[in-house]
Amino acid sequence: MTNSNYSILVVDDDKEIRDAIDIYLRNEGISVLKAKDGVEALEILSEQEVHLIILDVMMPRLDGIQATFKIRETKNIPIIILSAKTEDTDKILGLQVGADDYVTKPFNPLELLARVKSQLRRYVTLGTYDGVQKVIDHNGLTLDQAAKEVTVHGDPVKLTPIEYKIIELLMVNAGRVFSIHEIYERVWNEPCHNAENTVAVHIRKIREKIEIDPKNPRYLKVVWGIGYKIEK
Repeated sequence: MTNSNYSILVVDDDKEIRDAIDIYLRNEGISVLKAKDGVEALEILSEQEVHLIILDVMMPRLDGIQATFKIRETKNIPIIILSAKTEDTDKILGLQVGADDYVTKPFNPLELLARVKSQLRRYVTLGTYDGVQKVIDHNGLTLDQAAKEVTVHGDPVKLTPIEYKIIELLMVNAGRVFSIHEIYERVWNEPCHNAENTVAVHIRKIREKIEIDPKNPRYLKVVWGIGYKIEK
C-alpha cells in the first residue's frame, strides 16, 4: 500500500492539534479523518475504514483510555496514544488497555510521523518473516502467519498488532531467549531507550490472553535476568 491508500483517524478535543496533525499527515499523502472525542471516534470507526488512530487521553464524554478499551473489543488497528501526561502510570495504563504506542505532548511532528509510518508498516506486513508464511505450533499454541492468527487449542486469541509481533518473534524462534531490548528493537524497529515497562506490559497482556494461569505460564516463559522465550 502507498501512503495515499491509508486513512488515519485523529482524535483530540483541541482543534488546533487536530488541524496541525492533519497538515503533516496530508503532506505525506495520507487521508485524515478527525474527531473531537471518543464518542465521535467510535461513530466514524463504525462507518469508515481506518488503518491507524492517533488518540488523545484527556477528552470530554469519552476519554482516550475508555475509547481504546471500546475499540479493542472489535478492532486490532494500531492506536497511538497522545497525551500531555508524562507519568509512567499513564503510559502503562494506555498500553494495558490496548494502545500500541505513546507520544507525549508537546511532540515533535517528525517523531510522530516516524511512529505513524512504523505502525502502518507493521500493520500491513503482519505475519511475514523473510517472505515465508507458515503455521507454527507449540503444544497447542498455534500461529498461522498467512492468516495472521494465533489460537490456543483451536480457540482464537484477539491480539493487538504489537502483541502479535511479539508472539510471532518468540514463536518463530521458539526456545531462544530474547532480552527486553532485543524484543523492543525487533518489534518496534527503533533503538531501545527505557522500554522495560513498555515491553513488560505487552508481555503481561499476552500472557493473560494465551495462558490458563498467567502467573504460572506454560508457553511464554521468563528467564530471570535475561529475558523471555516461548517454550518449545
